[in-house]
Amino acid sequence: MTGRPQNDLLRQLNHQDFELLAPHLQPIELEASQILHHAGDDVAAVHFPCGPALVSFAVPVEDDREVESLLVGREGAVGIAAGPSSSLAYSRMVVKFGGTLMRLPLRALEQAQQRSATLQEAFARYADCQFAQLLQTAACNAAHSIEQRAAKWIMSAQEHIGGAEIPLTHEQLAGMLGVSRSYASRVIQMFKARRILATRRGAILILDAAALEARACCCNDWVKKHFHEVRGGATTAEG
Repeated sequence: MTGRPQNDLLRQLNHQDFELLAPHLQPIELEASQILHHAGDDVAAVHFPCGPALVSFAVPVEDDREVESLLVGREGAVGIAAGPSSSLAYSRMVVKFGGTLMRLPLRALEQAQQRSATLQEAFARYADCQFAQLLQTAACNAAHSIEQRAAKWIMSAQEHIGGAEIPLTHEQLAGMLGVSRSYASRVIQMFKARRILATRRGAILILDAAALEARACCCNDWVKKHFHEVRGGATTAEG
């Protein structure tokens, strides 16, 4: 490989640690809605989203529904929580925004960590950050309104994409919020009435980012603060 992938976790590794992983990293191109793992699958590899690629963790609940509990983008990796060897996926891991992901066998990561304490520490710090995202999501779901949470999710997606048009349907937003599609549509209609958002086929367009941010909860900011304190860098996706 020449250079480094557009993934913050890989880019923050020192030269020696990255060189331990580089021969085993394989780029794969995935489209939105493609599945990395179903719940119960063996997880034998870590995936590093690059650029605008985004992966969602969808947790099964009653009535055959799923609630999206975590978004992972270029700030991190999917599969770290599985540990240094293969394990079973608890949730469905699905590509939310398509793009390049770097695939790394967990066995290769384990062997590299045995050779480098600093590499082991870097991934342990990220696992801590990902756990913090999950804790913040649980607190957010309990404490904040649907409107606040919807604004948070849309702002998080916008920050990650880097543009005002978000490839997000009402059904997908409903999954993120853990509500019915009709409920999510009512929230979108309210934002549209205030000229904060507009909709296009299969996408949401942000018209007034400042107004949307004012209606969002502060959970994104808390997660970013923790990422900065633990890893010395910012994150671009929130759970």
